[in-house]
Amino acid sequence: MARFEGVYVALVTPFTDDYEVDYKRLAELCEWQIAHGANGLVPAGSLGEYATMSSEERAKVVETVIEAAKGKVPVVVGSAAPSTKQAVAWVRHAKENGAAGVMALPPINYRPLEHEVEAHYAAINEVGLPIVGYNNPHDYKVDLTPDFLARLEKLDRFVAVKEFSGDIRRVHEILEKTNLEVMIGVDNLAMEGPLFGATGWISGVSNALPKEGAELFRLSRQGKLEEAMKLYRHLLPLFRFDANAQLVQSIKYMMELAGFPVGPARPPRLPLPEADYVAIREAFEYAVNR
Repeated sequence: MARFEGVYVALVTPFTDDYEVDYKRLAELCEWQIAHGANGLVPAGSLGEYATMSSEERAKVVETVIEAAKGKVPVVVGSAAPSTKQAVAWVRHAKENGAAGVMALPPINYRPLEHEVEAHYAAINEVGLPIVGYNNPHDYKVDLTPDFLARLEKLDRFVAVKEFSGDIRRVHEILEKTNLEVMIGVDNLAMEGPLFGATGWISGVSNALPKEGAELFRLSRQGKLEEAMKLYRHLLPLFRFDANAQLVQSIKYMMELAGFPVGPARPPRLPLPEADYVAIREAFEYAVNR
C-alpha cells in the first residue's frame, strides 16, 4: 500500500488585506479540505508562498496545519530553502511537530552537480522523515530523471517523487526503473497520472474544488475512464492555470469564486490583468456547471 496515496492539497496561505498571515483562516482551510475529501495536506510549498515569509511565519504555518489536521490526514511539509543546512532545519522542525513526511526540492539556487544533489538529499535523509523528492525541471536547475531517482532511492527515507515535468512518459519510466511512489505534480495530468500508475497527486486547484479533485482521482485510479473523462474535460481548462507562473493569484481567485476567500497574494505578486480574471472565471463556471 502506498504511503502517500490520494489527493494531497498543496495549500495556499491565507493573508489578510494588509498581507499578514491569517492563521485562523488557514486552520479553517485545512478543516474544509479534510471535510471535502483531501487525503493529505502540503504546507510551505511554492503555492503557499513560503519564500515571502519570515522564519517565524513559516514555522507557525507548518505548526498550524499539523494542529488543524488533528491526525486525520498526513501532513507533508515543503522544505525548500537556499542552503542544505536551512532545508535540513525545516525538515527537523516538521518532524518535531508531527509531520508525516517532507516534500524536498534539490538545491534551488544554482545548477548543482549530481553528487551535490545526492549529498543534499542524504543530509535530509539523516533527519528520519519520509522524503517525497520534488522534480521540477522547469523552475529549477535539476531534472530528477528516472535513472537519477534510481540512485536516490538507495537512501532509506527517499520513498516517493512529486513528478512535475509534465511528461506522462516519466510515470511509466519511474515505475519501471524504481520502487518509488509517484505523485503527479501538475494538475493537467490529474487523470492520466493515476490511470498509468501514479498513486498520489499533489494538487493546486483542489484548494478551490476539493470534492471535484477527490472524485476525479478516485475515478481515474479505479480505471473508470468514461466517468473520469467527463469530469476531467470540464476541469482541464481550470487545471491549466496551475501550470503557469501566476498560479498563486489564479488559484486564490478560484477560491474566491468557490466561496472560500483567502485574501491576496503577497508582493512581489500583484493582482493579475483583468483579462486573466475573466478567463479564470469562465473556466471556473465551465468546471462547476457541467
